[in-house]
Amino acid sequence: MRSDGREPGDLRTITFENEIAPNATGSTLIKWGHTQVICSVCIEPGVPRWMRDQSVGGGWLTAEYSMLPYSTLNRKTRDISRGKVDGRSQEIQRLIGRALRAAVDLKKVGEKTIWIDCDVLQADGGTRTAAITGGFVALSLAFRNLINKGVLLENPIIEKIAAVSVGVVNGTPVLDLPYVEDVDAEVDLNVVMTGSGDFVEIQGTGEKNTFPQTQLIKMLDLVAPGINNLIKAQDEALMR
Repeated sequence: MRSDGREPGDLRTITFENEIAPNATGSTLIKWGHTQVICSVCIEPGVPRWMRDQSVGGGWLTAEYSMLPYSTLNRKTRDISRGKVDGRSQEIQRLIGRALRAAVDLKKVGEKTIWIDCDVLQADGGTRTAAITGGFVALSLAFRNLINKGVLLENPIIEKIAAVSVGVVNGTPVLDLPYVEDVDAEVDLNVVMTGSGDFVEIQGTGEKNTFPQTQLIKMLDLVAPGINNLIKAQDEALMR
């Protein structure tokens, strides 16, 4: 039994509050345990210059990620105060962009840039997986709104996407780590998967030591059912 009473393969409670940002094309507030992230989508005409220079057709999708100063126990300095995005935030926003590009046929978007902004209101582990999982809901809402307005003729979504953390704590593989587990984990992975069961990305490291293939397999065995439950939660949020 874990500190919050969950079994090893259980997710924390997840809810979505949709269209929380009225000026965005689509948005949701994902609450995942005590972690809370606002995910919003804005769409602008035009694509990056490198696409035009290389004659790459279709649109582009990119992401920005930030943790608000009050999202952690000790105040986090804003990136703008340092004059640059810190390395962790940069790595996470690239991950979000890669993950959600796997969900979309960008040729159906046309020459537009899709911005996915993920702002962490409260951090208790799993902020990047929450940003990806919530980002997909916000993206789906944005496309639905554009179709309803006649801006898009068909939905560019080709895959459902969700992400979850998994790790080894006190020798036991566990799914969906809150901060209290994450900080003591011997192994820590973040896994992005499609609704059809394919992997998009696996990020992982032995935090305190190496780990064998058998342990990796046990962790991945927890991931697929967790992703399925996340997809169901996304579907329910999009039916409201």
